[in-house]
Formats: sequence, C-alpha cells, structure tokens
Amino acid sequence: MAFRGIMARLGPGGAAVETVLDRPDTTPGGTVTGTVHVTGGTVAQDVAEVRVALQATVEVESGDSSWREEVTFGTVAVAGAARVDPRARHALPFRLPVPWQCPVTAIDGWHLRGMRVGLRTRVVIPGSVDPGDLDPVTVLPLPVQRTVLQALDGLGFAFRGADVEKGRIRGSELPFYQEVEFAPPPGLRGRVRELEVTFLADPQGVDVVLEVDRRGGLLSEGRDVGGRLRLAHTDTDVRAVAAQLDAAVRQLGARRGWF
Repeated sequence: MAFRGIMARLGPGGAAVETVLDRPDTTPGGTVTGTVHVTGGTVAQDVAEVRVALQATVEVESGDSSWREEVTFGTVAVAGAARVDPRARHALPFRLPVPWQCPVTAIDGWHLRGMRVGLRTRVVIPGSVDPGDLDPVTVLPLPVQRTVLQALDGLGFAFRGADVEKGRIRGSELPFYQEVEFAPPPGLRGRVRELEVTFLADPQGVDVVLEVDRRGGLLSEGRDVGGRLRLAHTDTDVRAVAAQLDAAVRQLGARRGWF
C-alpha cells in the first residue's frame, strides 16, 4: 500500500511534486523508500536537484529560555539537474537510510507524545529552494530497545514523557538525542526522582544511557548521576535485561558520582 504526501506546486504555472511512501513506518538503522512524482506545469522549469531528508522536532535550551527547532538529517539526493517540460511526468524512486540513532516515535501502536519525525522533500530550483512538504514517518523501536522499555515497565517504572534535545553526548552521532523519562517505582521513590533513558544504537547493539535525578537528604543536595549499559541486538530476554537495569539504577541511586 502506498502512502501519499501533499502535492506541492513550484510557483505559478510550475511543476507539481508529490511524494509517495511505500510504507509509513521504519526503525533505527532501517530505510524509508518511496517515489517522488514530478508533473510539469504550464511552463518549462529547470530543476537543479531533488532531495529527501528526515526531519525531527528538537528542543533547544539556552539559559532560562527554551524553544523548538526543525532539524533535518540523513539527506540523500533523488535526482540531479534536469528540465521539467510542460505536462511531462517523472517518477523518481528513492531509498533513504535511517540513522541508527534516529528518535523512536511510537511503541506498540502508541505514539510518544511530543515526538515528531517526518520525510521532507525539497526541490532545488535556480535561485531558490522549494520548502517542500513533510510526510509523517513512524519510527518503531528495535527489538533490543523494545526489550529495555518492557523491562522498565515490568520493574514498575512509569512512562512520563519523551523529548529530543539539541546537542551531543558521548557516543552520539546526530546533533540531537532522545530522552525517554520515567517515574520511579515505589521502592525507589525515596532516592530517585526520575529516570531518563537515551538509546545510542549502532550496527552491533545499543548503549543504554541512564541518567538518574536523585533526591537529596537532610544533609545533602539532590543531583543527577548517570551510567551506561551496553546491550547487543540479540539481548531480547526481558527478565535478563530487567535484572541488569534494576542493578544499574539502584547503584546510581546510591552513588555520588558517575559510572
């Protein structure tokens, strides 16, 4: 089944552009495939390039202010320079690799509120760039990522929210990273305010970055402490992963430093 985007026109009397995705979902490390359809308008037009890219909504913080930006990544060229004659039709297939550290937007059919990733089609014409249209793309978790989320749920951590923050942490390959936030189970609420999880995936596996917001005591202030858990793509035993996560979070809740 094909999933059609919104048709865009390149100026008065210009060509019409429509992107059709082969399917609306993918995974980190996967691909997005489809076809860009270009139909000539009433006048001939020179096109310098047609390209597609993924785009994510990213939160930016600076001092006491915060705002959101649209950041593109994973760009590939679909076609080079060409002339589009009136009423001519062109079908331009594409295959866009999805970066391993692409944010996840849905889990088990449930959209993560605030997560927005889409495919942006841009047509470059001499002297300007068509802003293009954004076709939504659903990014599903890898099996090992889903295992981590299931393990945390089994341990009693409650999903609180998710966002994509601009910047880099050690091991990140994109100019942003995703944080998935959880409230602690009752047994940890005296020591942990919140757990934030970031997935840094690669072809061999995933670094699960854990950041614990600790509660302060009568004689100490709360602080954030963090650590990492390395898992292979084959680590999909929920009970085994839960045991590792439980040990790591409890250790972080008790420690004063970093892993």
